[in-house]
Amino acid sequence: MKILVVDDERSIRNSMKEILSDEGHEVDVAEDGTSGLEMALKDRYDVIFCDIKMPGMDGISLLTALKEEGVESSVVMISGHGDIDTAVECIRKGAFDFIQKPPELNRILITVKNASDKSSLLTQTKILKKRVYGQRMIGESEPILKVREMIEKVAQTDARVLIEGDNGTGKELIARELHEKSPRSSMPYIEVNCAAIPSELIESELFGHEKGSFTSAIKQHKGKFEQAEGGTLFLDEIGDMSLSAQAKVLRVLQEKKISRVGSDKDINVDVRVIAATNKDLKKEIAEGRFREDLYHRLSVIKIAVPTLDERKSDIPLLIDYFIGQISTEGGLTPKKFTPEAIKLLQEKSWTGNIRELRNVVERLLILGDDPVSATAVRDYAL
Repeated sequence: MKILVVDDERSIRNSMKEILSDEGHEVDVAEDGTSGLEMALKDRYDVIFCDIKMPGMDGISLLTALKEEGVESSVVMISGHGDIDTAVECIRKGAFDFIQKPPELNRILITVKNASDKSSLLTQTKILKKRVYGQRMIGESEPILKVREMIEKVAQTDARVLIEGDNGTGKELIARELHEKSPRSSMPYIEVNCAAIPSELIESELFGHEKGSFTSAIKQHKGKFEQAEGGTLFLDEIGDMSLSAQAKVLRVLQEKKISRVGSDKDINVDVRVIAATNKDLKKEIAEGRFREDLYHRLSVIKIAVPTLDERKSDIPLLIDYFIGQISTEGGLTPKKFTPEAIKLLQEKSWTGNIRELRNVVERLLILGDDPVSATAVRDYAL
């Protein structure tokens, strides 16, 4: 591990460097908070030991600056016996741990091990998030830049958002990005595919049920609204929701309360709702399949997702991205695409949008030559 020790006492700096170096760690030292901040911003440290009382920039100021700059190192405060209350306050402000002066060998080593375990968990979590949530939006075309601009404006608010777009355009990525960039990002993000749940079960899925409320209700179940408490609930394919469920969702949006199936007790919920659809909801309203009042509640902000045919200039970037993603996840050998192959793919009509393009890239990586030629595209993709 790479460790930084920030302390104005030379004896503390030197003794901690000696202890940690003997354990095989790479250790740097700084004699004050200003130097420590500069080093932490230039290099990546797994753990930063930081004295609380230092001349100039003290430990609390350094901790605050590190958090504001987005430094992910585990910060361990070093405190004198009279600084315990201050050390506890540092924990509230984001410090990982604190140790008392003079630092004891075992306490230092245990703290470093715990910080290492935390770092490993964070890394695994990031990897899992990338696998589960489909990475990020790729593209620099004007339509996609407009979508990004809208996300930046809307994410920090609690406004409800309706995302409209064809299948395979990446509506779920926009919902995920709205959550990740919002003040609710540390709270749950729950997805519900309304089209995949039978109409007779949708209310139980959304609002939960009490034990015995219907034949197969063998125990109490918390619905998606309760699971998303404090966070974001993404209602995908909202246009396929039954009218009875629509009425109950409307009540939740109006009153911020739910009641489980089989219960008359109200439960307060604090959830931001983002919805998505591939249907023309105004047409659905005219034909009596969607509630107009719910539509207006959901569409405070509307984001229209462009089709791939409307952003064909992004296809080379998307191909490069999918080559890397598919090669990493599927163990395939990365291949280049010739300019002629890319030109053919840009000329193709993409009714399945981004999802179809990814499938085509995977097919060409498996069946095509290296580099993937125009001939391979004609044989396997057109």
